Amino acid sequence: MLAKQIPVWGYLYAFIELGLGLAYLMNFQPMLINTLTFVVMSISIIGVLQSVLNKKKIQCACLGAVFNLPMSTVTIIEDALIIAMSGAMILLMN
Repeated sequence: MLAKQIPVWGYLYAFIELGLGLAYLMNFQPMLINTLTFVVMSISIIGVLQSVLNKKKIQCACLGAVFNLPMSTVTIIEDALIIAMSGAMILLMN
């Protein structure tokens, strides 16, 4: 969805996820990182849902090109769990 409006997003997305993962490992600014994760993954799940419901064959951004892995229900579940995790962390930090 966002990549249609901002084409460079499709290229940056994997690096954004990598950066978020590294920030979690380093425990860098947990509130900021959880908020960014919540926003990024919420945007991501909308695009994934659109692709899956429209039966589009789009490669998964993380390892889709390496393993020929299309977006599927697994991607939806992954995004939903990450949204839930970051949301819970935000609530617990307040």
